[in-house]
Amino acid sequence: MEKPTVGIVGTGIYLPDSYLTAKEISEQTKGVWSEEAVKEKLGIVKKTVPGENDGTQEMGVLAALDALKNTGVDPKDIDVIICVGEEWKEYPLTTSALYIQDKIGAVNAWGIDVANRCCTTVSAMKMAKDMLIADDTVNLIMVVGGYRNGDFVDYTDKDMSMMYNLGAGGGAIILKKNYNKNLLLGSHIIADGSLSRTAGVEIGGTANPITCDNLEESKKSLRLMDPKKMKDRLNVVSMPNWFMCIDKALEKSNLERKDIDYLAILHIKRSGHQSMLDELGLKEDQSIYLEDYGHIGQVDQILSLHKALKEKKVKDGSVVCMIAAGIGYVWAANIIKWGGV
Repeated sequence: MEKPTVGIVGTGIYLPDSYLTAKEISEQTKGVWSEEAVKEKLGIVKKTVPGENDGTQEMGVLAALDALKNTGVDPKDIDVIICVGEEWKEYPLTTSALYIQDKIGAVNAWGIDVANRCCTTVSAMKMAKDMLIADDTVNLIMVVGGYRNGDFVDYTDKDMSMMYNLGAGGGAIILKKNYNKNLLLGSHIIADGSLSRTAGVEIGGTANPITCDNLEESKKSLRLMDPKKMKDRLNVVSMPNWFMCIDKALEKSNLERKDIDYLAILHIKRSGHQSMLDELGLKEDQSIYLEDYGHIGQVDQILSLHKALKEKKVKDGSVVCMIAAGIGYVWAANIIKWGGV
């Protein structure tokens, strides 16, 4: 008996109205980074920042509602909500998936939060596919979440320049069993736990609680906690691991690098983005560089696909490769064959 297939029904996006420009980022670094360097090296023309009501969970709700509007899916038909929203949210220890379930009227769904940092969406899509194939009672899954980790960035911390791009927003993607369109094919994920505590929010957990003395510092304590170890290790393994993920995902999909038509890539520095395209033999118009949005964590891949569909960069027959990486450290890729089967 053949395995069921899993297809993507559609996507939804929410982006705040507020932005931080390259000039404003430069000013917050107190001149260490010039406006030109922020634009050309870091690749940030502007990035989204949250407005007054743009909570992590709330942005997930708005993205979910956009996905329902774009697809015509009845929320009562959703069986599972996998929330990829960040741990930094309106109320700690609340379950974001269940907040979204209630707000969108997905009364028949159960929900769970998963966390893999900026890799969460690609990882969750694999989890969703595996659930849809394995469980006869699950037919429709929404992967959804919000992100605003940029709140923690200290622009005067020179080690943190790789995270000056952190933005805000929400994304949703709906997957359906035997949809027979837009198939999610192979996925591959690699983790390196030796880097698990080289970056993170340093103040506010049980190891280093918030006190009266460190309260203000805690608000900007997303840091490279071991910058030398992290950078030295990433210089050796990051690109090879990424390409291994891509190649393994392609192999599982019975495809090769030459088959890729579009790369849905997270926002990274401009030279890294170009290097990735060059290595894969892709042209600039076979991807979208998110220089006007920044890096909205695990929302990037959904945003890239969402924009590519609107701009006709992805159409029937296109092979899409989504790639992601998250601190901890984890790398991932998946392959999507857009269009009918």
